[in-house]
Amino acid sequence: ADYSISAESTRKVLVEGPAEAAKLFNAKSPNEIIFGSSSTLNLENLARGLESGIKAGDEFIVTGEHEGTQHHYDDLDMQPMPTLYDAANTGPWKKLAARSGAIVKYWKATPTKESNPYSVALKLEDVLPLITPRTRIVAFTACSNILGSIVPVKDYTAAIRKKAAELGVPKLEISIDCVAYAPHRRIDVQDWDIDFCVLSFYKVWGPHISALYVRDTALQSSVTSIVHHFLDVDKVASKLQPGGPGYELVYATTGVVQYLQSLTPDNSLSSAHDAMAEHEQTLLRPLISFLTDPAQWDRGVRIVGDDTVHLGRVPTVSFVVVGPRATKSKDIVKEFDRRGKVGIRWGHFYAYTLIDTLEPKVDMDDAVVRISLVHYNTVEEVQIIVDTLKEILI
Repeated sequence: ADYSISAESTRKVLVEGPAEAAKLFNAKSPNEIIFGSSSTLNLENLARGLESGIKAGDEFIVTGEHEGTQHHYDDLDMQPMPTLYDAANTGPWKKLAARSGAIVKYWKATPTKESNPYSVALKLEDVLPLITPRTRIVAFTACSNILGSIVPVKDYTAAIRKKAAELGVPKLEISIDCVAYAPHRRIDVQDWDIDFCVLSFYKVWGPHISALYVRDTALQSSVTSIVHHFLDVDKVASKLQPGGPGYELVYATTGVVQYLQSLTPDNSLSSAHDAMAEHEQTLLRPLISFLTDPAQWDRGVRIVGDDTVHLGRVPTVSFVVVGPRATKSKDIVKEFDRRGKVGIRWGHFYAYTLIDTLEPKVDMDDAVVRISLVHYNTVEEVQIIVDTLKEILI
C-alpha cells in the first residue's frame, strides 16, 4: 500500500530485517538473505530452487550429525521449550536426490580416541575420499547439536574446494547448518567461502523464524525462482521466499543484533561472541571435569563427542552410562525433572544417523543425555547439575 504507515512497516520488514540478519551472517548484501518459518523450510525452498540444475548421477555429501533442527532453547529451564521437530540440512538434499536421480553419500563422524569409541567427530580425512568429479553439494554442520564440537568450516571448505578443483568438478556448492553454532560463535560466510548457510532465530533469543544466506553468485547462476512468475527477483534472495514472511516475526529479529551487541562495552558482535566463548569455558570446566573423573569412568559414564575443554567446543554436552551398572538416559532426565531445579533432556535430537551408527550400539529409544548451556548460565547452575548427577550416579 502507498499510505505512509504501510510504507514504513514494509521498510522495517523488507529493508531493516534483511540488513540486520546480514550482520549475523556477515553477508555481503541484504539481498542474499531469505526469511522462512524454519530452517527446514528455507533449505527445502533452496533445494527446490536448485532442482533444475541437478542432473541424475550428481552427488550430494551430507552428514548425520544434525539431521534436524530441534525446536528448543537451552536445556536449563529458563525459557519455554516447544517439542516440535523438522528435518534441516540433510532431509531437503535427500528428497532432492530422490526427485532428480542424484546420489547421497554420508560423511560419518568417527572416533578421536581409542579409549572412548563414542568420542566421534567429523574429520577432514573422512570426507575427501568421498569427493568425485560428480560431487555437486557438500552439506555439513558448523557445530554438532550432540557432540558440541565446532567444525573448522573455513579450513574444511578450502580443502574440499581444493580436492574438487584437482578432480575437475565443474560446479561445487557448500551448505552449512549454523543452527547449533549461532548461539555460541560468530558466523562469517564471506571468510568461510561458502554458498549457503542457515540459522534459526529462536536459538539466538529471537522469534520462531529462520534466515537463509545464499551467495549472490549462486542466486544468479544456480537458483531459479520459486515465486510468482511476474515478479522481477532474478538477482535477489526473495526468489526463494514464496508468499512472504510474517511481518511481525521478521521485524522482531532486528532486536537480536542489538541484544548481542549490548553484552560487551564496545557494542560489537565480535566482542560479544568472544566474551560468550570465554564464559562458556568456565561453564564447561566443572561439568567436563566431573563427567571425565576416573570414578565416573568406572561408573560407565562416556561422553559422546569431545571430552576436553577448549574454544573449539561449545557447552552442549551429551553422554551415556554403560557397562554393568548401565543407566537409561531417560531415567537420569526423569530424576532431574522430579527435583525441579534444572531441566536437561534425553533422546537423539534428530541426529538420528549419528547416534544410530555409534559403536557399541546405543538404544535409539533412549539415546543420550544432553546438557545445553549458553552465555547467561552461571557456574552456580552448573554446580547444581554436577551435584544432582553425583546423587543419581552414586
